[in-house]
Amino acid sequence: ADPAAGLVAAMPADAIHVSSSTISVDLARRLTAAHAEARNGFVSAPVFGRPEAAAAAKLFVVAAGAPDAVQTVTPVFDAIGQRTFVVSDDPSAASLVKISGNFLIASVIESLGEAMALVGKAGVDKQQYLELLTSTLFDAPVYRTYGGLLVREQFTPPGFAAPLGLKDVKLALAAGEDLAVPMPIASLLRDRFLTLLATGGGELDWSALGALSAWEAGAPHPA
Repeated sequence: ADPAAGLVAAMPADAIHVSSSTISVDLARRLTAAHAEARNGFVSAPVFGRPEAAAAAKLFVVAAGAPDAVQTVTPVFDAIGQRTFVVSDDPSAASLVKISGNFLIASVIESLGEAMALVGKAGVDKQQYLELLTSTLFDAPVYRTYGGLLVREQFTPPGFAAPLGLKDVKLALAAGEDLAVPMPIASLLRDRFLTLLATGGGELDWSALGALSAWEAGAPHPA
């Protein structure tokens, strides 16, 4: 059944549906059309931030939709996030931005894991290495957060489970195919996530993706 049909049927008149899920561009378009036909509002508003950021109301909100609808629900975004970025009048654009962002995070996890496996096997202290990276070339939250998880091998409980990482990379590949944009790194990440899941990592945080390189180099498996 089309999920858009059920949502529209359950909504009262003149309501605004705010979707913060990481959904496909195609589903965002179908939801937009279904709500427009029912004369309801639809705003896509996925967020960036791990559970601890959500608990502290420090999420980043990526919003898209009709300007009046976005304005109406902005107080909700202000309550959960530290900043809202309105990227388009088309809700599917926010979904695409979120998908692209998660693809980039996965790329960082994989490349950081490979680099840590390399220096770690040579005997370099991984925590010291991370401090060097995040104090110089890579002073960014994504490197501090995921680098820290990799150094501590803190993959449980999952803040964002590995199967969801695979799902989002596949959404990026689908969006790329639809727009005729090759994404060879996303193809690699799909296979890396499949490797993690196939070897028992389905219950781990998606940051465990970065531990695969060390495991392949002889370290214990993250699962």
